[in-house]
Amino acid sequence: MDSIRVSKVERVLCGKSGGAHYGSLHLTAHHLIFRYEDSEKEEMWVPYPLISLVLKLPQTLHGQSPLTFHTRMFETFSLSFEKERDAIDVFESVKELTVCTSVNQLYAFFYTPNPPFDATGGWSLYSPREEFGRMGVGTRTKAWRFTDINKDYAFSPTYPSRLVVPSRISDSTLRYASKYRSKCRIPALTYLHWANFGSITRSSQPMVGIKQNRSLQDEKLVEAVFQSHHFSESRLSGPVYGATSTNLIVDARPTANAVANTAKGAGTENMDNYKDAKKVYSGIDHIHTMREALAKVVDVLREADNVAASVTGSLPGEAQQLVVVDRQALRRSGWLRHMSNIMEGAALIVRNIHINSSHVLVHCSDGWDRTSQLSALAQLCLDPHYRTIRGFQILIEKDWVSFGHKFLDRCGHLSSDKFFTSLPETGGTSSGADAAQAFLVSVQNRFTSQSHLKETSPCFHQFLECVRQLQRQYPSRFEFNERFLRQLLYHLYSCQFGNFLYNCERERRAGEDGVAPSERAACIWDFFNSTSELEQNKNDAYDPSLDDPSSRDPSADMGVLYPNAKDIRFWHELYGRTEEEMNGRIVVSQTKEGPEFTSPIDSLEGDPVNSISIPAGIPLPPSPARTPNLSNTSVVPSNAGNASEALTAGLRGLWSSLPDIPQRTTADNIAASSPASLRPSGPPLRSSSPGSHSSPPARSRTANSTDTFYNTGVRSVWGKLSSNATAAFSAMQDAYDGVSKDFKALPRSGDNEDVQGKISELQPRERLRDGERSAYRVTSQSHSVGSSYNPWDNMKPQKATHILPSDNPWSTTRSRSPSQVPSSQDLFDGKSLPLDPTVAHPPRRLESGDSSGFRISEQSHDVGIPYLTVVSDESLVLEQEDHPPSTNTDPLGVGFL
Repeated sequence: MDSIRVSKVERVLCGKSGGAHYGSLHLTAHHLIFRYEDSEKEEMWVPYPLISLVLKLPQTLHGQSPLTFHTRMFETFSLSFEKERDAIDVFESVKELTVCTSVNQLYAFFYTPNPPFDATGGWSLYSPREEFGRMGVGTRTKAWRFTDINKDYAFSPTYPSRLVVPSRISDSTLRYASKYRSKCRIPALTYLHWANFGSITRSSQPMVGIKQNRSLQDEKLVEAVFQSHHFSESRLSGPVYGATSTNLIVDARPTANAVANTAKGAGTENMDNYKDAKKVYSGIDHIHTMREALAKVVDVLREADNVAASVTGSLPGEAQQLVVVDRQALRRSGWLRHMSNIMEGAALIVRNIHINSSHVLVHCSDGWDRTSQLSALAQLCLDPHYRTIRGFQILIEKDWVSFGHKFLDRCGHLSSDKFFTSLPETGGTSSGADAAQAFLVSVQNRFTSQSHLKETSPCFHQFLECVRQLQRQYPSRFEFNERFLRQLLYHLYSCQFGNFLYNCERERRAGEDGVAPSERAACIWDFFNSTSELEQNKNDAYDPSLDDPSSRDPSADMGVLYPNAKDIRFWHELYGRTEEEMNGRIVVSQTKEGPEFTSPIDSLEGDPVNSISIPAGIPLPPSPARTPNLSNTSVVPSNAGNASEALTAGLRGLWSSLPDIPQRTTADNIAASSPASLRPSGPPLRSSSPGSHSSPPARSRTANSTDTFYNTGVRSVWGKLSSNATAAFSAMQDAYDGVSKDFKALPRSGDNEDVQGKISELQPRERLRDGERSAYRVTSQSHSVGSSYNPWDNMKPQKATHILPSDNPWSTTRSRSPSQVPSSQDLFDGKSLPLDPTVAHPPRRLESGDSSGFRISEQSHDVGIPYLTVVSDESLVLEQEDHPPSTNTDPLGVGFL
């Protein structure tokens, strides 16, 4: 071929899996083959579509020209050439052979099994009539029928040719209803439960729009689906199952996505028009978020390889993995959280079908990505037949291939030259023009072919990882093992077989040139059903007797599995790492954030899409500084089953934790006061008289009718902080001015009654007594806001600094007893100016004859400024005391709560 500049290169050093070996490199039309000089080592065959990234690195110090290859199976290997010309030829050849412009150029249309597989019939493995007949359509129940309305794919080009719909709905009604669904993907049956007449139907989003459009035909179709268990023939075959009040419409998207689609003319169902049903949002993110999450995982693994290579001075792939993978970075990728959302959505469908004996309609935006994930996983849990090797193959053909998952776009089979990067030389010989040219090339590579790359997403890969989680949770319930799933993912990207090369059933039957792929390409199921593969893919621990629905064993589950959405781990075998590297030695819950599930919605008022409340999927404004401590459950609820309620409860907890510092009411600020709707609700204003000892009223958090933000579930937190800070500063400054005036008028000696009257203002909640000699103990502590914490605190709590003796005239904490209150002469030295209570001063040395001393201690209560209590001691001692936190929080130490 013209694309191959060099077909064979000798003396190439291949670094892979921590070792480096010499051999010869061969380039064919569809494979990169490396043959080791050691004949005992197996040849390495790499199909070109499996290559995800190629880097041409600068020459090494030894004069070798390396190329680094990254594959879609998360493998990394490097090839080092003795000649620069050979490296360039191999790089350009692989680039031209990998970047295909047509499906017909892929390896599947040139591959011929040799010897032929001993299993045949893979292309006809799935028959809609046989599979739905096995479920009971047409035999066990007459509520469903087959329709050929899409036999020529004119009704819905992305749907299968044969659909199963309710018997009560005619084809004419279906045509009208199709106009209300995106891509004409109407609700169609995909599963009928064996234990009752519960069903799973799937569709695309309704075209509601901002004007809240509706379709009577679509409403009748959904109603017929949800009442299919009431059909007369069904009633004869057994008891009537199903409670219509638990019928669910599962919108797989986050609430924010549904809002965005409403603005674009689509959206989600208005539950006022769909009776006897409720709606929930699963909160599964779109394809772009999933792609970015997996890319972050890949970056972490590549970074570990690069660090290991830099430590040993070798190339990526050659060095042993000396550096441990950054597991925190892996968790921050969000990959486990996304899988947890999918598993939680599948568990909800399983419970509603099997336990509630009801029906579920699943859809996302177009109904071919997230809908396929939820539908297939739920069926895998509900029906033991799909946990066999043959049944799993039928499940993939039915819910993924037939219902139109876009394998060609999502897998990126037509790769882009963006995946090939040549790094410039770093030596001093390169000129400025060469550097500028390299920069322009890198910019072009970054922005070319973006229209194709933005459609790629690991949807099917994510589904297989979720199946792996089920396998790990129920190791004896699957006929196939982990290798089967890994091989399936490998051949998804290898393009060796014709099953996963197209976007829908119509394209797969016709092909690009009018020739059906089944006549030209091999089938992957013939490969997996061959004898040699079956022996390697069977699970030795499989016990089909556990799926017997008639079993009366106490631990029997009738063959229905309930996935644990919290027990999610990385599939370490797939990523080529150990369990400890990917998940840690002790695996804990790695998905701290629960999925964004909303409570069932049965009316327009309860739907966050159609209300003014902020959706749970939309993040809050960025915080000024600090992040919350996840261990505190007062703001981050442990059970995130209802994200909307969790968000509102979290904000209310934050609101209730903020201190109430009333504004000082004067003649000046009364006129300039803000409207009532903008003032924070709190206790009434209290007198700031020093002699006031009345306890503050209970803190009320009931919303005022005029509160602008209450109905939306979000309160004006920043407004309250600003208001409290202003009031606190004003009150502190006024009090300090008054104290300064009293100090100036204070006589230098004597204990008359006037002095005592003025000094008493320094301790507004204590009564000062005369003639007592005692030492002072200053206690300090880091304050807390109410019963909660600072939600933006990302700093570790520091040890409290010991502030030396100085009185806090605004302390809200009382002294131990009236007998311990000092006299005025003990408080102030007549020869010195009064101490500033807001500034820490150095300690005074105690005279040898002084019988009193200072004791500095830390105490746990809510005032951040030190206060004075009196003890009888003669030494300076550091002491720690335990006091219950005060419910009247005063973080600024003003004392005007």
